[in-house]
Amino acid sequence: MTQPQLNQRLTSVDASFLYFEKKEAPLHIGGISIFESEIPYKDFLEFVSSKMPLLPRYRQKVIPVPMNLGHPTWEFDPGFNVKNHVIDQKLDPPGTFDQLRAITEKIETGMLDRNKPLWELHLVQGFEGHRTVLVSKVHHAMVDGVSGVDLMKTLLDISPNPTPTAMPEIEPIPPPPDSTKRLIDGLIDSAQEGVKGWLEFQTNMLNLAQTWAKEPQRNLISNSNNMMGLMAPISLLPFNRALSGKMRLGWANFSFAEARAIRAALGGTVNDVVLTTLSGAVINYLEYHGQKTAGRTLRVMVPVSMRREDQRGALGNLVSVLPVEIPLDMPSHVDRYSFIVNKTGALKGARVAEGINLFSALMGTVPASVQAVIGSLATTSVPPFNIVSTNVPGPQIPLYAMGRKMIASYPFVPVGFAVGVSCAILSYDQKLYFGITSDGVAMPDIEKLIEYLNQTFADLRVVAGVPETKTKIETPPPTQGRKRAKTAKPAAVTAS
Repeated sequence: MTQPQLNQRLTSVDASFLYFEKKEAPLHIGGISIFESEIPYKDFLEFVSSKMPLLPRYRQKVIPVPMNLGHPTWEFDPGFNVKNHVIDQKLDPPGTFDQLRAITEKIETGMLDRNKPLWELHLVQGFEGHRTVLVSKVHHAMVDGVSGVDLMKTLLDISPNPTPTAMPEIEPIPPPPDSTKRLIDGLIDSAQEGVKGWLEFQTNMLNLAQTWAKEPQRNLISNSNNMMGLMAPISLLPFNRALSGKMRLGWANFSFAEARAIRAALGGTVNDVVLTTLSGAVINYLEYHGQKTAGRTLRVMVPVSMRREDQRGALGNLVSVLPVEIPLDMPSHVDRYSFIVNKTGALKGARVAEGINLFSALMGTVPASVQAVIGSLATTSVPPFNIVSTNVPGPQIPLYAMGRKMIASYPFVPVGFAVGVSCAILSYDQKLYFGITSDGVAMPDIEKLIEYLNQTFADLRVVAGVPETKTKIETPPPTQGRKRAKTAKPAAVTAS
């Protein structure tokens, strides 16, 4: 396997996830993966250890530059021990989904220890049906969603009986640089990144201007309106408020075949199906809480990978965003779906993601010390968007760990900065897995949003004329043992 060339110094984007991280807003990603049978901890520890030669970044920790005069670097941890990162956990009998949810919420709450490489794998045993669950926790400074999936493919196998492959030898760890060298190197690299960022900004600006210049005048006006509309403040929703740092998790899954059939019937993309489902769930959630939807909108931050094919397997973050604004007073699923298809198409046509990516390049021109100060002071009561929805394409074939089939995989993304709910979607083995994260204060009744996700997807499938597949998909039951709000009446299905 060809090893990607890893950068030693964090980029401005990668470093920003360290600068902006706070106790109430930890910035790691991860998920839970369920395997069909028991995996002994000792055997799994040896299995992960055998993969370490393929994952050099996972043996490195972040080393700051004195006075933050440059972005931190990745340096091999001389005290690295895989036992500090692969952690044994056990559920008490009977090992229910609710118990699994509670232990996963505890694991994902809080920041990773920066004195070690920034990742953890928790092997949770005792789950019902003699199954094993792997809970992952990886800092966003290391990976984005796409590169995270690439790493999952490295850690797992595509066959229950894989052919043994020769592993590269782990080279001796070089001595860490002293503080003087780190300072000098940091200053030099910071200056080089500033020049590179400015050149990249100018190049991207020129390319964007040339693209827009080729558009007809009516499209140019529409493109300008799309860009200017993003400057307007959002409609604050109940979950856009100061956060507590306590995670709540909810899970749902749907047939990938049904999602593709909806897309085929109504046009658009699978992500348009996702956004229609999510916005419908939010509409029902607001109505359940007696909130008005008239004249209000949901602005969804949709991360867009800027990773080229030749960058597959490389770590770090190569991502921009697409802010999609969806009316909340549009109860018809078909009308809302059509609106989203047109909206996302217009945003893509306006090269909004590329335009926003200009600011990432421009950020590279700002000295690291200034970025660090801005990050430490950053706080907001009015975020630029209401909710995050990131959709990552995963492998459509089963994966295995030590011969055990991975039968489900729910992704995790954090919340923070008054964005009290986030949604991560992973397509794997012909299913769409939704991982919903909420703050325990901003949205304590996350089970209601999950209920409405299931309801909206089923309603959308019906109005699209898509038959229900016969494939059985295990769905996590609603949270038990918590105080739950009264049950709302299902919203009526409306279609155009």
